[in-house]
Amino acid sequence: MFEIAEYIGIVAFAISGFFVAVRSKLDLLGVLVSVFLTALGGGIIRDIMVDRVPYTFRYDTPAFIVLGVMLLLILFRFHRHNSIENRPYFILSDSIGLISFSITGALIALENGLNLTGVLALAFITAVGGGITRDVIINEVPFVFKTGFYGTVSLLVGLVLFGLERYEMLSSLAVVIVFIVGVFLRLMAYYRKWSIPLV
Repeated sequence: MFEIAEYIGIVAFAISGFFVAVRSKLDLLGVLVSVFLTALGGGIIRDIMVDRVPYTFRYDTPAFIVLGVMLLLILFRFHRHNSIENRPYFILSDSIGLISFSITGALIALENGLNLTGVLALAFITAVGGGITRDVIINEVPFVFKTGFYGTVSLLVGLVLFGLERYEMLSSLAVVIVFIVGVFLRLMAYYRKWSIPLV
């Protein structure tokens, strides 16, 4: 389940990172950096936090996936579209990436015997760490800090998985259900414009 969620997240966030780079009018190197950071950055931070060699540094598949997604998007001229970050396929890919990486972060935390705080932290960092790093580099306010119910959904996923593990109900089917409900919740939050109250 970890590898499936990881690869789904990599594909989805590679697409998301590409669209953000296009919106920011970056050159080819900038697009490459944006795609790699968005797709792989959170996972690298997650693995370093639990003192293990990052998954991306042990296996070549993640890098090949990222390059393949980027080349396909360029080949089909997605970089020529205007306001692409508001289109449904951007929102969907970003939501899928968010939930997939929240799941992988939580699963790694549970595998390492972390408490609730650790599970929530790893779910959140895995899901948004790459995007925050990308946004800081391109001099933007990180997406997670200005979009309602983005990071919150990630924390909810971590909380649910922790509860399932605590009551010995964590299974492949449970993870799939959490994934589907999480994506649906994020899409609902976006289109209904749910938000966290401002300070």
